[in-house]
Amino acid sequence: MVRLCLLLIAAAVLLPAQTKTPSKTAEPPARPAEEKKWEMKQYFLVLLKRGPVRNQDSVTAAALQKGHLDNITRLYNEGKIDIAGPMMSDGDLRGIFVFNCATYDEVLNHCTTDPAIKAGRLVAEIHPWYAAKGSVLR
Repeated sequence: MVRLCLLLIAAAVLLPAQTKTPSKTAEPPARPAEEKKWEMKQYFLVLLKRGPVRNQDSVTAAALQKGHLDNITRLYNEGKIDIAGPMMSDGDLRGIFVFNCATYDEVLNHCTTDPAIKAGRLVAEIHPWYAAKGSVLR
């Protein structure tokens, strides 16, 4: 117990002496992000909703899903879709796309290449949307 007390006293005396005090010429810490200038860019948020034609047999539904995923992959590789994914609930909202395209009509044309949309299994609701250019998920 005595050794522990002596060790604590020595630490209390010696550690502050070893702590380096900051130089008076040191740079101030970086300012918070509020000073960062954001460049805004228009994207298109597409809400994929349950379509009116959902009576496909399981083989056809599986083929439409494969085509849907292949189409997303193609559009991503072409730089048209930045992010896509399904909803985790079983409601009418089935998934989202975020398109990086110049116009509504371009997005509409890309949506019509989706086999699930063509078949009426999904419908696309397109919304112009602004976000900071180059935004990423964390």
